[in-house]
Amino acid sequence: MSRDYVVEPFRSEINLQIDYARELNPQQLAAVTAPPGPALVIAGAGSGKTRTLTYRVAYLLEQGIPADRILLLTFTNKAAGEMMHRVAGLLGRQLPSLWGGTFHSIGARILRSHADLLGYRRDFTILDRDDAKDLIKTCIAEAGIETKGTHFPKPEVLCEIFSLAVNTHKSTAEILEEQFDYFEQITRQVADVQKRYTARKRATNAMDFDDLLALWLRLLQEHADVREHYQRRFQFILVDEYQDTNKLQSDLIDLLAERHHNVTVVGDDAQSIYAWRGANFQNIFKFPKRHPDAKVFKIETNYRSTPEILKVANAAIAANRDQFTKILTPARKSGLKPALVTCADAAQQAAFIAQRVAELPEEGVNLNRVAVLYRSHFHALELQLELTKRHIPFSITSGIRFFEQAHIKDATAYLKLVANPRDELAFKRIVQLLPGIGAKGAGKIWKIFHEKLEGTPSSELKNSPVTRPSATLSPPSGERDGARGARQSLATALTSCAKAVPAKAATVWKQFVETISQLEDKAVRQSAAKMLRLVMDAGYDDYLKENFANYRNRLEDLEQLAVFAYQFGSVEDFLTQLALLTNVEAEDGQTANRDAEQIRLSTIHQAKGLEFDVVFVIMLCDGLFPSARSMENDDGEEEERRLFYVAITRAKNELYLSHPLMRAGYGSTGMDAMQQPSRFLSEIPRDLLNEWNLRSRYG
Repeated sequence: MSRDYVVEPFRSEINLQIDYARELNPQQLAAVTAPPGPALVIAGAGSGKTRTLTYRVAYLLEQGIPADRILLLTFTNKAAGEMMHRVAGLLGRQLPSLWGGTFHSIGARILRSHADLLGYRRDFTILDRDDAKDLIKTCIAEAGIETKGTHFPKPEVLCEIFSLAVNTHKSTAEILEEQFDYFEQITRQVADVQKRYTARKRATNAMDFDDLLALWLRLLQEHADVREHYQRRFQFILVDEYQDTNKLQSDLIDLLAERHHNVTVVGDDAQSIYAWRGANFQNIFKFPKRHPDAKVFKIETNYRSTPEILKVANAAIAANRDQFTKILTPARKSGLKPALVTCADAAQQAAFIAQRVAELPEEGVNLNRVAVLYRSHFHALELQLELTKRHIPFSITSGIRFFEQAHIKDATAYLKLVANPRDELAFKRIVQLLPGIGAKGAGKIWKIFHEKLEGTPSSELKNSPVTRPSATLSPPSGERDGARGARQSLATALTSCAKAVPAKAATVWKQFVETISQLEDKAVRQSAAKMLRLVMDAGYDDYLKENFANYRNRLEDLEQLAVFAYQFGSVEDFLTQLALLTNVEAEDGQTANRDAEQIRLSTIHQAKGLEFDVVFVIMLCDGLFPSARSMENDDGEEEERRLFYVAITRAKNELYLSHPLMRAGYGSTGMDAMQQPSRFLSEIPRDLLNEWNLRSRYG
């Protein structure tokens, strides 16, 4: 006969130092003081999510749970550090034994102790992104794959493909079919490279960032003693931003919590907006199904926005079928109704925002507290131009500024070269896009090209100035529109350079010469938009596929740049404005003063987690926001609606929703086209909005 006897851990007398009922609102208090067991905390925008999670950790510690029995998982080191600091502040002491950090940092810590069980040594190297690309490049060569002229994806693209496969628990073939269908014909080769990459990592005792999670999960799945050790150790698991977890992270959490079931996940299903990088909305939505005893807590009191803004936010998300229904309730006093601004076109939209922004300082608003949010970077092209004209300072939260991105500079280099054949930088940039031609080879070809074009001996080129992108972009007088005097055509001069081109680039050089010849044609040469479209159609589209994992986004950028270009009378006008905007961006980056007032231009994805006194959400047209691709299925449209909700809930005091009725140069014809207002706008009752009618004053 056997008997189960449970030994309870010793707990000292509880001596609460924190008055939780005074510090928290009733909904926060319920989540913080929840009894053991699985818990899902749906924390609405601006409701004090971090505060709730921090107080939950403090509460557990005051209940006698040892710090080293608590695991706190976050997405960024900054978030982890902030929470650990807050907890220490609440309790009046540091907590070095508390396990808190990012998924990857905790994974690395555990693998350091058990790597030998997986065929690694404990002193394994962690590869950064560049290291991983170099190793994949080696694997491609080892596989004997000919990449020149075959449109085989570059290592950085393969990195993204392999990462998505690991984090979503899908095969390489599935990822290619779903997101990179233009590579489906080489699925076997890509899978072979992945297999070699995995073997190489093990042989060199190295792990990449994805391995820190994948091998951590495998360790727990394959080694029962290790799994039981960590399941016993982590009596309480808390997860921040749970709506952003992917399948791999969700499986890790569920497995670790399998013994005690004391897992608290905090997030907002209405702010799940990262499916494109592997986040799985179903993780948070189906949490109660995976944990049948889970209690769901909703925190709906919003401390950020006015009641008027919250009414619009609640209406904006209401149409989503898959969600935990909640109503954000205000803690603040009444304010202005959000404005619905209908504009004639993108130019008037830009003029309206610029004028309204200029008025805000007189109303006591610091420009640092003003943001213009948009679905995609190209939506703000006209606005950037208008702000520059009016000398209104702005910063762009985009990592790399729009006009500094590689694909933008590549495509416009073609236009610069045709407009100004002396532009050495544009020439070399284009030539180095071709296979087998590096910086040294491009320099040699440039000397020959310049001599053939101008009849200048190569020896005289040593002192020739390099044309800067910001220099005068127009060709010398008498050389426009085919009136080039004695100078021969670009295509002819390029043909004469063929002998200096490496054999592996011979075929693509002929294609390049043909492209330049077509760009020089008078019917094309007069339109920057037509030139850009020709560049895309003539092979740069394939270059994007090979070199960038976000190929479709970059192609869309270029298509919209062509739309933007239709408003300019000549190629020279377009390039001049491009140079001015680029220089403004460069100067802004060099002389940025955090104390200086400047409005923020940002995609909504990059503004998540931030808040501003005044927010403008622009380009609210069907096909732009929601994006055309997202409208192909219900899941995509629902995520776009969540993105709209995130944009609205960034605003504290004033919110402006704007859309143009017309877009110049829209589509392949270059004709003006009517735009349908975003379907999301029709879902907001008109009595919640203040409609602004714009009038232009002339004379």
